[in-house]
Amino acid sequence: MVDVGAVAHGGVCVARHEGRAVFVRHALPGERVRIRVTEGGTEDRFWRADAVAVLTPSPARVEPPCPWAGPGKCGGCDWQHVLLPAQRSLKAAVVAEQLERLAGLRREIVVEPVPGDDDGLGWRTRVTYAVDANGRAGLRAHRSHEVVPIDHCRIAHPEVRAARVEDGEWPGAASVEVVAANTGERQLLVDGEVAEGRRYVVEEAAGRRWRVSGGGFWQVHPGAADTLVSAVLDGVEARPGETALDLYCGVGLFAGALAPLVGSSGTVVGVEGAREAVTDARRNLHDVPWVRLLAGRVDRVLAGTGPAGMPAAADIVVLDPPREGAKAAVVRQIAARRPRVVAYVACDPAALARDLATFAAHGYRLTGLRAFDLFPMTHHVECVAILHPAGEVDYS
Repeated sequence: MVDVGAVAHGGVCVARHEGRAVFVRHALPGERVRIRVTEGGTEDRFWRADAVAVLTPSPARVEPPCPWAGPGKCGGCDWQHVLLPAQRSLKAAVVAEQLERLAGLRREIVVEPVPGDDDGLGWRTRVTYAVDANGRAGLRAHRSHEVVPIDHCRIAHPEVRAARVEDGEWPGAASVEVVAANTGERQLLVDGEVAEGRRYVVEEAAGRRWRVSGGGFWQVHPGAADTLVSAVLDGVEARPGETALDLYCGVGLFAGALAPLVGSSGTVVGVEGAREAVTDARRNLHDVPWVRLLAGRVDRVLAGTGPAGMPAAADIVVLDPPREGAKAAVVRQIAARRPRVVAYVACDPAALARDLATFAAHGYRLTGLRAFDLFPMTHHVECVAILHPAGEVDYS
């Protein structure tokens, strides 16, 4: 039995047992719970555990809407036992803690809901199911390769659920992915190969249509793309004639949104390591000749060891790196171009905080940060950080 303390990054709360930190899932701050240790032994500095009985419940606790959410069950959702507004408060606390601990930044964080999300369910437009040895599709248990068969995923979009993957048999397959575009198109991939639908789907966002091939990256919440574009554009305030970089540009979403603002007298350069995404981006933005797209790793392109065409200076930099963040070499190369503003889109607050500390070391300070609940019921949170050169203007 333990008394549960503060929330921590990763969908857990911290408790103490005989001087040892215990990271507890399925609990809430202030609760007293009985735990089952899932990882760790007598010699380990910390344990991982599940709350298997709640002796003193938090007022924010609710019955999970999904019967597969809980100790030993599906690991996809972390906070189904928590009221939706309280979930956002927990995520805000995590972002604030990571910023202070890793970047020395104290900020009050508010996690904003995304338009169209009333109950935190039915939003996930891209779901990858694992397939067990019997050919049955399900979702993996937390920190495990075990496949948990389910009737249906409660956070999956209705068009994903309509594919009825859980009802089928998939002998010999390792994974089945369903993609439900906001244009009504649906795609089914088995082990990464298209089994149903076209080779690509078409999404709509930021006033344009976007081709996304073969399960390529696109935000999974229907309201995410427009929400993030709006936050980025509000933050950078692009002007005609400026040069903008869109790093980790995917199929060109931010590049396409920046293009009409900098106009034909300006330049937008997008950089993306996935060649199929660059091919899609070129198709998507073929009507905007002042957008140039480079296929290559962002760090190499910025350092001049990738394809040619990267400008030595830029007015605006937008970056949307993978979960591990941009890291020091990329941050250094961005700062060397002395942009007047940087917009950093981040899906992991720890990686964001580490990169913000590096930006600070290279003369850039955080001047604005918004956080969005793009992944309800899970611990994930998306942030848009705005940075300006330190000492030039007081944006606080």
